[in-house]
Amino acid sequence: MKTIEMYTSDTCPNCVKLKEFLKKNNIEYIEYNISKSEKYRKELIKEGFLSVPVMKIDNDYVLGFDVPRIKQLLSL
Repeated sequence: MKTIEMYTSDTCPNCVKLKEFLKKNNIEYIEYNISKSEKYRKELIKEGFLSVPVMKIDNDYVLGFDVPRIKQLLSL
């Protein structure tokens, strides 16, 4: 099973869509909400990203709500 981590925020509509997509497909993930934690915000910036959602599937990043890329990386 692949490790899925994602950075989100409370005010991000695409973050909501991404979480709904993952839930619908029974995909487990670890969420890092930058609205609730300065630590996660700093981690996101350190990785070189300034917007959310950012999803990390094993060692591959997916920016935004990119369903074709997510399906490709998860073999859906």
